[in-house]
Amino acid sequence: MKLRYKSKMIAKRDYYKDILLGVAVGDALGVPVEFKSREVIAKNPVIDMIGYGSYNLPPGTWSDDASLTFCLADALAERGYDLQKIADNFVEWRYHNFWTARGEVFDVGMGTQQAIERVAKGTRPDLAGGFGVSSNGNGSLMRILPLLFYIKDKPIEERFAITRDVSAITHGHIRSAIACFYYLEFAGKLLLNGNLQDVYKQVQAEIKDYLDSTAIDHNEIALFDGLLNGDIYKLNADEIKSSGYVLHTLQASIWCLLNTSSYKEAVLKAVNLGEDTDTTGAVTGGLAALKYGFETIPEKWLIKLARKENIDDLAHRLANKY
Repeated sequence: MKLRYKSKMIAKRDYYKDILLGVAVGDALGVPVEFKSREVIAKNPVIDMIGYGSYNLPPGTWSDDASLTFCLADALAERGYDLQKIADNFVEWRYHNFWTARGEVFDVGMGTQQAIERVAKGTRPDLAGGFGVSSNGNGSLMRILPLLFYIKDKPIEERFAITRDVSAITHGHIRSAIACFYYLEFAGKLLLNGNLQDVYKQVQAEIKDYLDSTAIDHNEIALFDGLLNGDIYKLNADEIKSSGYVLHTLQASIWCLLNTSSYKEAVLKAVNLGEDTDTTGAVTGGLAALKYGFETIPEKWLIKLARKENIDDLAHRLANKY
């Protein structure tokens, strides 16, 4: 099977800023209300970029979601695809505050922490993440999006294999790999087609065909049935979960994107789902900015965003590389 994305000039749209700023702003919107339930947030919904709250940090502070996204993007910009460099950047973030919003790490998932410790001790990057079924938090999904620029024109088999390896730095189970793959395939289609319903149906058809051609356990594939065979956007909000489980985050993000019509509306819907608000905001934000453009992110949010100039510079370096 030789499905490829057709080449397309990226210069007309700054997709690099779309991804980096889209993730960071969604993340920062969610940081102040992380861990709060949907019911608690509903009493005082998030409608703007606020601060303090869960971590007592200023407005515009992004967390590990954006930090690790930037670590991946930085590695790609500096050296191209180098799994060891990506993993080393994660170590630099965790222990030396590389690509932190305000000079310190204040949030890290248990699976990610354990995997980074293994990398630091010399474990091969693609073997560092947990491979057990319990190792399916959203820690690889939340930071995978910049990989799109490297894999977008490769055959689907290669796109999956590379995605699986980059996920495995922190999350090695096949379920996390499939979630990351779905997310990147959806993002790749957004580069070529702005119609969300068309993208959703195309991704369903192509991913089903590809996964069915592999030796992946069909019980694992079946867990994605709502995304691969159903109309997830038709579900009610109370049927959408927003925990730190990778499948919940992916489903919630696609649901938010397909039930809104702007970047602002999509990320606010994501954050107001509650629980793992920064990650649901970040994952939704990356896709929403690809759909609508970073220029549609409210300017008052971008002004508050930590290290905005550094993020713009990283996007410029990525553009020069890809």
